[in-house]
Amino acid sequence: MKKAGMLIMVFGLLITLYTGFRFVTTEKIVEIGDIEITADKTNTVDWSPMVGIVVIVVGGIMLYTDKKGS
Repeated sequence: MKKAGMLIMVFGLLITLYTGFRFVTTEKIVEIGDIEITADKTNTVDWSPMVGIVVIVVGGIMLYTDKKGS
């Protein structure tokens, strides 16, 4: 459980530092027979840095309870 707690804390740190990511999708605008017009659309996924802090706290609790039980 100690390794899992450390992994969760590192994941929480990454979530705190990187508060989102972007990706590109291709959408059809017009399709007339064999002719197709497409456009690239940039999508974003964002979250609050507080989510990362909560994940770090959960990982810390896992580490603390593992050390306390041993």
